[in-house]
Amino acid sequence: MIGVIRQTLKNVPVLTVVETAKQEEPLPVFIYFHGFTSAKEHNLAQAYLLAQKGYRVILPDSAYHGERDEDLTKEELSLKFWDIVYQNLKELQDIKDELDRLGWIENRRIGVGGTSMGGITTSAALTMYPWIQSSTIMMGSPKPVEFAKKLISDAEKGGMKLPITEAELNELYEYLEGIDLSRQMDKLQGRPIFFWHGDVDPVVPFEHSYEFYNEAIKDYKNPENIRFLREIGRDHKVSRFAILEMVNWLELVL
Repeated sequence: MIGVIRQTLKNVPVLTVVETAKQEEPLPVFIYFHGFTSAKEHNLAQAYLLAQKGYRVILPDSAYHGERDEDLTKEELSLKFWDIVYQNLKELQDIKDELDRLGWIENRRIGVGGTSMGGITTSAALTMYPWIQSSTIMMGSPKPVEFAKKLISDAEKGGMKLPITEAELNELYEYLEGIDLSRQMDKLQGRPIFFWHGDVDPVVPFEHSYEFYNEAIKDYKNPENIRFLREIGRDHKVSRFAILEMVNWLELVL
């Protein structure tokens, strides 16, 4: 039987989805981050499917989301987007450390994935954490500098007056360069990575991940370890087809 356990790991509210009979055993672990304005419960479908295949799946709530909601307006939340990504990255290490302490990771088999903002978090994490064995990026961007500039441009076109100075913007871009996977592809080190993206996504540009994939695959000795799944006519919503393909691929590499 698959259980869904609500718990806290290093002050981060999470759902742990795992076969109940093996709840205290070391298992391959997959940590999956939700998207902007979403919450951990919205990713139970992929978590359940992975748990059926023997994984322990950890679904965290990002700052200002889910159980951590602070009743911000969408505009207020938008201004905290990169702060949330940064917090995700910090808490990812905290969660991993706690899983290590509990002895719940089997043979260092641990992967990270996410949707949209969670996918952006995942690609950034690959620049920081060599312990990540495999990753799945669902309509996320591995080009945070370009994406940040797009968000700023879109906001200005929409008439939004940003409460940020040019110096602060430059500081943001400098920080994002440090976690921009497209500018340090050597950090991949051949680790398995899966991309899914709808080709008419109006939120996160399809081209960011597709162009990255076409460049990155050149450095893979085993091209089966890097996969890009393009879904024609799909917008900014993960399909059941995408979830099933992600789960099947992950079973082969983690």
